[in-house]
Amino acid sequence: MGVSPLIWGITIAVILALLAFDYFFHIRKAHVPSLREAAIWSSIYVGLALVFGIVVFIFGGVDMGAEYFAGYITEKALSVDNLFVFLIIMASFKVPREDQQKVLLFGIVFSLIARTAFIFVGAALINQFAWVFYIFGLILLLTAGNLLKKDEESDEANNFIIRLAKKLFHTTDKYDGDKLFTKIDGKKVLTPMLLVMVAIGGTDILFALDSIPAIFGLTQNVFIVFTATAFSLMGLRQLYFLLDGLLDRLIYLSYGLAAILAFIGVKLILHALHENNLSFINDGEHVPVIEITTGLSLSVIIGVLVFTVLASLFSKAGKAQTAVANLRRHANNYTDLSYTADQAERERIYTELLEEESYVKTMEKKYRDKVKDIDKIRNEIIEAHRQHDEYLKN
Repeated sequence: MGVSPLIWGITIAVILALLAFDYFFHIRKAHVPSLREAAIWSSIYVGLALVFGIVVFIFGGVDMGAEYFAGYITEKALSVDNLFVFLIIMASFKVPREDQQKVLLFGIVFSLIARTAFIFVGAALINQFAWVFYIFGLILLLTAGNLLKKDEESDEANNFIIRLAKKLFHTTDKYDGDKLFTKIDGKKVLTPMLLVMVAIGGTDILFALDSIPAIFGLTQNVFIVFTATAFSLMGLRQLYFLLDGLLDRLIYLSYGLAAILAFIGVKLILHALHENNLSFINDGEHVPVIEITTGLSLSVIIGVLVFTVLASLFSKAGKAQTAVANLRRHANNYTDLSYTADQAERERIYTELLEEESYVKTMEKKYRDKVKDIDKIRNEIIEAHRQHDEYLKN
């Protein structure tokens, strides 16, 4: 099914309107969204994506609809994995809780721009050179391997771009609300807010290099690739706050994503062999290989995600690791006075710390003690309790 310029125009206008609505009605006034607010808006954005998929099914047919849902689910899963990195970056820069929404919305907009550019470049390459499928397949296989040996330290925000920015420009370590620039002693300087956005933008480009080959492995329909990618990013800001504290629980998600990307990588290479025109492979002739259908791809993607999520949620080691990680995060957030100026938010954090601490005490000691830096974490929790006791005395 060909997509007319009118449909393209309406679709882009709707996506831009959703982003504008997000900014003017949610972001302009800095605040920490409640769990209820995050849940409602996450549901609305997922609902819009599902409604759009049903429309594609009705007007585009079963194959086009299945391709959209396979692409949307894959991109959504990769987006959730991206939230882990956003979490690490914002923790590195100690972004105030009230201003994290603005950083996330910037990340979403920049990601949409970067991925759109990659989509049209990728489509142009595919239309001209069938061998590009070989490259996309290898990229996904390498990405899958990197996910299996992923090291959190590689995601630190203080990367080369940030170090270069700090050397070339006047910067400050203090935030001035959500301003990108501020004045210190009459001189204009960059705030950490601008630097964190640069870090988020840089990682978005890396994410696009992985995600676009993945969705091209499921469909070569540019309209489906674009809309599935765009809708997967919509609501990511709300999802961040909804899953806050639960992201660490998904300890096996990277393994699941590695399996999915490897599967799509193999699918791409098989497709490349089927469409082969490289002279040094089978004398430039097509290689008779099986082609993986969209229906099978969709089933594998959903099956792997369900299995890895359930395995993460029910694993005793995973529960212990998550609970202790949450404890450390709550303790750090409570003792870091720059994290939030809202006293009610600080009390909420301390209440969650107490609840998580009680939960950890019910776990078997062998699982708790396996957590890295457990003694250091205990000291951080003791410090949080000490500061809270001092606050009550005053």
